Amino acid sequence: RHRCPRKPTRIYDNGQQPCLTTEYVEKYPKYSNISPPRSLKPKQEYQVHRGKMEGITTFKSDYLPYDIVKRPFRVQEEFKPKTGEIELGTTYQKDYNAHKIQPVTLVRPLERKHTTGGKLDTIPTYQDDYRSREVQRRETSKVEHIYHPPTVKFGNSTTFQDDFVPRELNPRQSFKPPCVAKLSDVPFSSTTSHRTYYIAHQLEPKFLRSKEEYKPSNQPFEDLTTHRNDFKGLPGQLAKSCKPENAKVSSNVHFNGVTEFQDRFQPWLVSLPEVRKTKEYVPPPGNMDFNSTSHLDYVKHEISPAVPIRPVSNGRRTNAPFQGNTTTKEDFKAWGSCRQEIIKKQQEIPKPTGKFYDLTTFKSHYIPHQISPAESFKPVHAIVPNSAPFQDKTMYRTEYTPKKPEICPANFPSPPGYVYVNTDSHGHKFFCQLTPEFSESNSNPVPKEIAVVS
Repeated sequence: RHRCPRKPTRIYDNGQQPCLTTEYVEKYPKYSNISPPRSLKPKQEYQVHRGKMEGITTFKSDYLPYDIVKRPFRVQEEFKPKTGEIELGTTYQKDYNAHKIQPVTLVRPLERKHTTGGKLDTIPTYQDDYRSREVQRRETSKVEHIYHPPTVKFGNSTTFQDDFVPRELNPRQSFKPPCVAKLSDVPFSSTTSHRTYYIAHQLEPKFLRSKEEYKPSNQPFEDLTTHRNDFKGLPGQLAKSCKPENAKVSSNVHFNGVTEFQDRFQPWLVSLPEVRKTKEYVPPPGNMDFNSTSHLDYVKHEISPAVPIRPVSNGRRTNAPFQGNTTTKEDFKAWGSCRQEIIKKQQEIPKPTGKFYDLTTFKSHYIPHQISPAESFKPVHAIVPNSAPFQDKTMYRTEYTPKKPEICPANFPSPPGYVYVNTDSHGHKFFCQLTPEFSESNSNPVPKEIAVVS
């Protein structure tokens, strides 16, 4: 039943899981001046081969090239059909015996025509077997219960009225601290780390670049253009329109439905156009001169912006006042309009005059009656005392036998009544229980019970 609270130490074995508590760690003395020995394990580094590399591989040494010979090609023989006739007979044709087949006769019965001319005076079996009979109504066996209201006034008190005692409400005292900021008597120190450690340095003057002055040219600008040279600004007449008049051409002759295109057109055979071959481009001999006459003769000049010359307007100005009368203003004159009033229907029912009597039929015909509350049939909640003694016996009390508590021997450092035997690789100590046979003889007996102490 014993469970070791510690992890296994593995004193004699090397387990996979690391253990922090070992006998070596507990008993080993520490020395500060002596350094640990260096490891002679080689480092996991790539060691470069300094010799010369031979370019021969196992594939080059083992592989031997062979001469490739083409596969011989087999010529197919020509198909020669066999002479004679093919026998097309089969075992089915030999074994099958043909039979004459006659058309199947219909088994459908002949149609029966029902005559509907006569009158049917028969009684069906349903009407003969199921005839309507007079059924007498059963009388109800329900006892009429006529309610008689009680004449005595209801004066019983309820359980709530008996148990409830009205008391005054005493509100609890609030322990919430007041939401008021507490002012400190110590003066406010406005010193910060920035103010204490900041050192003000003098700024260097900003570099300003001097503006360059504009220097106009001394030579005058030649603003003579072809428009100024050729245009003289003479008044002239407006050009007349050469557009022909839009005269409607009409004819009263009836259209026959035959056009000149349909009458004179004759279909001709059309041949495909001849395709001309493009000549090959032959570049001219010599070097190309990219200089043009404009490029050679053009002289750059300093130009000033041209002054606009407005041509003479052809419009005629008169001092007479402008006549703004039009046919629309004369024919369509504005009339005075007013908003139409809302059309309301006259009230058919006249409004009542006089004082309003709020007496209804319910108020006039209602007769108040005295209310008598219903009698409560609830039983009285009273505890009936009993003189018999209470039977408190249970199965646990009758069948339980008290036992002495046993103490686990593993709780003791050296359990009484046990002798030390050996220690496991996990660090557990095994003890053997003392018996009369073991105390009499000094030989090594077989342990009967073993207690483990970790």
